[in-house]
Amino acid sequence: MKILSLILLAFVTTLQAQNPPIIDLELFASGFDGPVEIKNAGDDRLFIVEQSGLIRILNTDGSINDEPFLDLTNVINDAGFEEGLLGLAFHPDYATNGLFYVNYIETISGSDNTVISSFTVSDDANIADPDSQSTILMVSQPFSNHNGGSLQFGTDGFLYIALGDGGSGGDPGNRSQNLNLLLGKLLRIDIDNPNAGLNYGIPADNPFVNDNAARDEIWAYGLRNPWKFSFDSENDDLWIADVGQNEIEEINRVSTASIGGENYGWRCFEGSEPFNTSGCPDNNTLTFPVAEYTHSGNGIFKCSITGGYVYRGTEFPNMVGTYLFGDFCSAEMATLNEDNEITYFGPFDGGIASLGVDLAGEMYVAIPDAGAIYNIIDTSVLSIDDNAFSSASLFPNPAKNQVNFEYPAFTKAEQLNIYDLTGKLVQSEPIKSSSTNFSITSLSSGVYIARMTGTNQTLKLVVR
Repeated sequence: MKILSLILLAFVTTLQAQNPPIIDLELFASGFDGPVEIKNAGDDRLFIVEQSGLIRILNTDGSINDEPFLDLTNVINDAGFEEGLLGLAFHPDYATNGLFYVNYIETISGSDNTVISSFTVSDDANIADPDSQSTILMVSQPFSNHNGGSLQFGTDGFLYIALGDGGSGGDPGNRSQNLNLLLGKLLRIDIDNPNAGLNYGIPADNPFVNDNAARDEIWAYGLRNPWKFSFDSENDDLWIADVGQNEIEEINRVSTASIGGENYGWRCFEGSEPFNTSGCPDNNTLTFPVAEYTHSGNGIFKCSITGGYVYRGTEFPNMVGTYLFGDFCSAEMATLNEDNEITYFGPFDGGIASLGVDLAGEMYVAIPDAGAIYNIIDTSVLSIDDNAFSSASLFPNPAKNQVNFEYPAFTKAEQLNIYDLTGKLVQSEPIKSSSTNFSITSLSSGVYIARMTGTNQTLKLVVR
């Protein structure tokens, strides 16, 4: 048995180096109200942002703390579909200083404003101090849509802020190309060293620091609605998913060697296609997407990209180095490989609003319509772990014609899926009781992998 395990593991390892990932989602936790962001604070917990104004803590066992980490429902404006509590980022030294940052649309002043504020955690690690708010930046929003919302810290220690073009359609004020405005931009600020008269500092190497015709906070511009962006945790490359207007969704990738100042082209271009080129700069000065897709002509109708992350976890080797993202309208997940080729998976239980990463680099998805958080898994090649066999069994094994499956604690398992060694699903059997007998006459002689839905448990099946 040990020799068989080693041979099988070697075979699976070889396949992992060859096969592209096959993405699926497994329910991890439900009971949320419109989750739109998933973050970790450098520990095992996940922090789930609800658009209506709560930040809630999701534990490793799938339980949700009864008391929210932070309640901002009395200060946010979530009347518009793209308004509300939108972003969260924890300070790189959160374990020491307890600082974190939020991005929301406020309702106090009677007009729409993006607010970037800091808070601190209380003496209870699971509860923030609601009275600790300090406003960092406020930006007036002329319309209710295209607010961006994502916050991320780079490895440089600076806070990056994504702002949309101000809304309506077609960027009527041409705000994204206007360097005197913060809308339609990716900002980069120093929250640890405020400048005189500001609640934040300007990094000395920001690209427009010495340009009197541009705002110092700007790192990049020409964006329509960068709902989500991220940094690759291995090489710090910047990935920006920009929601399109009529037809094209785009993915921008910028090397860590960039000194900033990129113009991503909106409203002159939607993706790589001209949109409104009146008064636009030379095309040679623009940075075009590394990948894009159209709303129609790519299977299910699509219309709003949700940017994700490059996978750097360890549980699914086939996914390593792959950029994962979603589309809100088609409810699909997608991958972008090293050749900038897109592959779609799904649809799933609702629009993909956010992707997130835990401390170990494993990835999750937030689906607001379902009020749920899902694990992202790769079914292309399933891992083999002899320690996973303690609570379930297939017998006889090797088997011919019939096999019995027993699983004494099957409450989370609804189906047994059998895969061949290429990762292809070859048979599915519903789990109706703790002891199930089923036919395997359709399977050729060989070695297979059986996996129960709703668990991470796998079993080897040898067919004679």
